[in-house]
Amino acid sequence: MKPTLSYTIWFSQRTGSTLLCKALESTGIAGKPNEWLNHADESDLVEHYGVGNHAELQDHLWEIGSTPNGIFGIKFGLHEPYFSKVLDTFRKFPDCPQIDFPRAEIWHHAFPNCRHIFMTRRNKVRLAVSWWKAIKTQEWHRKTGETPKPIDLEGEYLFDAIYHLFSECSMREAGIQEFYAEAGITPLTVVYEDFINEYEKTVRDVLYFLGLDLAQINIHPPYYARLADEISDQWAERFRDELQKGWQNKGW
Repeated sequence: MKPTLSYTIWFSQRTGSTLLCKALESTGIAGKPNEWLNHADESDLVEHYGVGNHAELQDHLWEIGSTPNGIFGIKFGLHEPYFSKVLDTFRKFPDCPQIDFPRAEIWHHAFPNCRHIFMTRRNKVRLAVSWWKAIKTQEWHRKTGETPKPIDLEGEYLFDAIYHLFSECSMREAGIQEFYAEAGITPLTVVYEDFINEYEKTVRDVLYFLGLDLAQINIHPPYYARLADEISDQWAERFRDELQKGWQNKGW
């Protein structure tokens, strides 16, 4: 069924997007936001979902991402060349405009009446450290109350890797901002640091942005726990010291 309202959560890694998605899905009326377009093998989406054609693919995406009230949610981490490949797939949806810009017209045809949520994190050093640590431990999330698994990270700090992720998250956010700018989109911005400090307020702000009735909604406690620990602090301090070595004017 065609959604009455769609929304996209745009994010780079380690900005709290999965935590927000869990919170919104748990309401039962705010869609089922997930990475419906992101797959490790970046395979053809028609093939991936086992549907017959692109019209069926669009219907299938609406089905898996929607709650019964017609609200559809999705989250997407923009990166090239996959973003362009996704847009090429969308151009094959029925009656999609065959244009290059603004790309948002193609996106909005895929997901009707779409609103946009931008997730960011102010401290990009801690973002990059968190990203690298997750890569090394393969612990991307931990349910609230679960006991941390003992993992030896001795010798796993790597300046070049963290610097790459530090740069990559900035470039991904720049790409998202260009997408917004070319279509005149003003998103709702959710800042990770504020989200963590004001969890329920942030979720309610998002629901209000979507035009949902807050009086009928219970906000569940955070599904995931924070993963930052002493090692995270040590790596962040080491990285900022090494990055700014020899600088006359240091930012942090």
